[in-house]
Amino acid sequence: MRKLTYAMNVSLDGYIAAPGDDIGWSVPSPELHQWFNDRTREVDLSLYGRRLWELMSAHWPTADQQPDATPEEVEYARLWQKTPKVVFSTTLKEVHGNARLVTGDAVAEIRRLKAEDGAPMEIAGASLAGTAMRAGLVDDYQVVTHPVLLGGGTPFFSALDSWVNLRHVGTRSLPEGVSVAHYETRR
Repeated sequence: MRKLTYAMNVSLDGYIAAPGDDIGWSVPSPELHQWFNDRTREVDLSLYGRRLWELMSAHWPTADQQPDATPEEVEYARLWQKTPKVVFSTTLKEVHGNARLVTGDAVAEIRRLKAEDGAPMEIAGASLAGTAMRAGLVDDYQVVTHPVLLGGGTPFFSALDSWVNLRHVGTRSLPEGVSVAHYETRR
């Protein structure tokens, strides 16, 4: 059975995006970008909700060709391009690259994917991750906390039907006051 990890940048007050879907506050340092590169290298499938897919697919397919791209951005772009993706949406008609679209039951599809053999999967996008959390499908949480208060926006954690007990695996400090806390779901 494959492991499913939810990891995203989050403000100190718990938001992944400020009002208006503004993520300008979460520009990563080279060290944080390298952390994301290292973890992306470990997954063999990325699961996206529509909004984050649209954001990522508008930038990363050609980011490695930009003249001002940093070495970390070039590396991430190439990792992102080669990683297979599943996009969950009821409104999109098609996706491109090495992505496939799922318009039906996200929980059933994520359960099916988890039951397969393979390296870990990652889930991205607060709404999709919330659906997976409520279904008890997320195994790991990697909370990348930035020292900024947004006061509102899109929360990292959505409303749950019941508690999810976690075990703290470790915390890593990165430059600019960013910390990465790793938790495993207790089953």
